[in-house]
Amino acid sequence: MGKLLLGDVLMNNNLFNLREYKDLYQKDIAEIIGVHQRTYSSWETGTKIIPLSHLNTLCNYYGVSMDYVLGLSNNKTNKNIVQIKSLNKKEIGLRIKKIREDNNLSLRKLASELNTTSSTISAYETGKTLILTAFAYQICKNYKISLDWLCGRE
Repeated sequence: MGKLLLGDVLMNNNLFNLREYKDLYQKDIAEIIGVHQRTYSSWETGTKIIPLSHLNTLCNYYGVSMDYVLGLSNNKTNKNIVQIKSLNKKEIGLRIKKIREDNNLSLRKLASELNTTSSTISAYETGKTLILTAFAYQICKNYKISLDWLCGRE
């Protein structure tokens, strides 16, 4: 099984376990999400990282938290989680900015921690671009923030 840049094998096991619990095949989940079976398989096996928008769709379908799927929490559900149809890039951006400011980080410092550029962080904070799952995961892990909160699901 391939290794992810985030969540290690735990994410892979959680995706697999959720699917198996519902007694579904990979092709079934792929159809629900609207991707090819190969694409879904690459997320479940850990060869690729699931985009946040698809993670949101999966979590809505299973009724679980993003934190659980990515291995940030052992709790499948959280009573404060709300299902949202699509992620709001501007809201997520404002939350990233809040985290950065609350931790006295410059754009450059956060960019350095994530091994990216200041302009990328700026694009996230202004809502021009949806943050990559790997970066969101790293922010949540480093600053002990819920991914569900970051994405406006709680």
